[in-house]
Amino acid sequence: MKLPRLSALVALFLCVAPLWLRAETPVVPDWALPGSATHQQVPPPAGFHRPTVTLAVPLGIFTGQSDIGGPLLPGSASYDAGTKHYTINSASYNIWYFRDEFRYLWQQVSGDVSLAADVTFPNPAGYGDRKAVLVIRQDLDDNAKEIMTALHGAGLIHLAFRPAKGADLKESQRIEGTASKAGAAPIRLGLEKHGDAFALFVSLKGEPMHQVGTPTTLHLDGPFYVGIGFCSHLPATSDTTVLENVVLENAAGKVR
Repeated sequence: MKLPRLSALVALFLCVAPLWLRAETPVVPDWALPGSATHQQVPPPAGFHRPTVTLAVPLGIFTGQSDIGGPLLPGSASYDAGTKHYTINSASYNIWYFRDEFRYLWQQVSGDVSLAADVTFPNPAGYGDRKAVLVIRQDLDDNAKEIMTALHGAGLIHLAFRPAKGADLKESQRIEGTASKAGAAPIRLGLEKHGDAFALFVSLKGEPMHQVGTPTTLHLDGPFYVGIGFCSHLPATSDTTVLENVVLENAAGKVR
């Protein structure tokens, strides 16, 4: 019996090999590389978009989850019903400029909303601009009209909004901070929608939640999306955040 040539065997292997054996390191465009001493991240090219990947998979209190903006690597999330911890993994470019990339757990609602969560980063060596976020968005496209509050890995907290679909995000509130040390109390973020007014609430060291600054005005048509998310700010490297004691109520004045 004649044996097949080696080249034919290799070709057959490549056809049937599992995807993980054939996978290549994702190619990150230069504009999406994170900022460093030798590089500055810039906005995507005009008109650049990737489709969002949505899973109709409930998780805890959330009815669905999405990889907004189709990141190069898929995200993931899990929920511990005993501790009520949401763990979100994501390798994503950013939540900024005119488009976003991040893993998002969401509900669809209309009317007023109170949203809050304790935030921690299990990996102390993560990138300083990674963002754990509370987000209210008009839709699931990468350039959606939205408002969000974020805790960065380096400790910065801000409230930012995209005033129209495809517009650049604008910062309306900012709290400078430093990265949390191991064993420190989680930082708690809150976002309240009352009509078209959105207010930022925080608890930095376990004190009662308190409002920061004045509300930001933004109109969203119902139903819209409300939820939590995470962006590693590293397009080809996954990182993790944990959000616990999540409050999501379809009413104003319930942030706690």
